[in-house]
Amino acid sequence: MTQKQPAPRIRRSPEQVRAAVHQAVVDLLSEPDGEDLNIPAIAQRAGVNHTSVYRRWGTLDTLLADTVTTRLERDSPLNDTGSLRGDLTAWAEASVASLRTPEGRALVRAVVLSIPSSAQPPAERARQFQRRMRSIEQIRERATARGEDPPPLEQILDQLVAPFYIRTIFGIGLPDTGYPQLLVDRLLGSAGEPPSATASASA
Repeated sequence: MTQKQPAPRIRRSPEQVRAAVHQAVVDLLSEPDGEDLNIPAIAQRAGVNHTSVYRRWGTLDTLLADTVTTRLERDSPLNDTGSLRGDLTAWAEASVASLRTPEGRALVRAVVLSIPSSAQPPAERARQFQRRMRSIEQIRERATARGEDPPPLEQILDQLVAPFYIRTIFGIGLPDTGYPQLLVDRLLGSAGEPPSATASASA
């Protein structure tokens, strides 16, 4: 494999440094036979001093979490479709489209690698991923404002978000067509409302 030369170190603003470091993370994770992912390698690829990376993020876990949430938030603002079903379907379709790209797959790798070895995740990592859930909370808030009754956040995570990432992590693959709509239908029921506890119990 041809070794990529590190980016030249030039004077950049904090946001430019952050963007360069995030891009370095994505680039390295996109190389199946690339360098081991560590802060010195990321800093070299980004063209910054590794002490700056440690000073800003502290740990590799926190840097990976920040990279994932920032990249996903960049694409997460969605137009109000006028209904809970439409908003969730649009969100799910955008997520599937992202997961089918090399960058999307790299970000999934970043999520997996950011899992700490201890049972208790660092507070900063947890805070970063809570940011990612904000887009779903906004969909729920819009639905409530319309008079709709959205499912709880945890139910949306379990039935809509988790299947995408589980399939990607385990290499199962995402169905070519209709998968986002199928999951939204299962979540909301055919009438567009969350299945009742009674109906779920009798199924």
